[in-house]
Amino acid sequence: MPLRDFHMRGTDQPTEIFERWSANPWDPVAPKTAATVILVRDGAAGVEVFLQRRVGTMAFAPNRYVFPGGGLDAGDADRLPWSGPSEVEWAQILDTSPERAHALVAAAIRELFEEAGVLLATPPAGGAATDPDVLGSARRRLLDRRVTLAQILTELGLVARTDLLGFLAHWLTPGFEPRRYDTYFFSALVPPGQVADAETSEAEHADWVLPSEVLAHPAGLLMPPTMACLERLASASCAEQVVAHRVTVPLVAPVLVRTPDGWAMRAELP
Repeated sequence: MPLRDFHMRGTDQPTEIFERWSANPWDPVAPKTAATVILVRDGAAGVEVFLQRRVGTMAFAPNRYVFPGGGLDAGDADRLPWSGPSEVEWAQILDTSPERAHALVAAAIRELFEEAGVLLATPPAGGAATDPDVLGSARRRLLDRRVTLAQILTELGLVARTDLLGFLAHWLTPGFEPRRYDTYFFSALVPPGQVADAETSEAEHADWVLPSEVLAHPAGLLMPPTMACLERLASASCAEQVVAHRVTVPLVAPVLVRTPDGWAMRAELP
């Protein structure tokens, strides 16, 4: 697989950290498992992606452009009403156990609902999920941790639509970072009757954009996984093609290297 250097510039960490790690690496903190969802749609000029810019006060990735997502919660292990590829099939795709695959899919659906207001669930027979006001109330209760995703779906008579999810990438945060994530990057289409929004406290802005427009921004606003995913989306022919990708991908685990052009994260990309 080809090597790619992602140079550390702009808002990245001071070089003192890189020097210390290079001279005497410390024991990395254990990564937290996370799920991210790349919402895509077909626009007039090509595939568009829903992207958020995180607020500057966030402990992880402040001011960066990111996809909706976050770490797994205890409630993600609860059994979901389910439609689409089974947890056993997802376990094969994600190269993990059925139990962990279930939690990852549940986390992807939950995080997308919490951060963008899109619920990848419908009635068993299909159609729109439910009234927007009802979904809004359910979202607030979920954010307040008064209910779990499984309870919401059961209460509303919905099934999780795992067939609306694709799988694009798997990245591990480098060892020198104080917060590390073992992140699975899913993709998804917005179900009929729903609209992605920016009503989350974690982002100062969110909108549908062309990947090429974001890639043209100054260095420092995109983390390596986001950049790599956007580059892939920029060459996609349609949104359905992106979501149809549901195969095992190798883990990308960047390492810190010093290059003639400065410090970089070197990754072996599939």
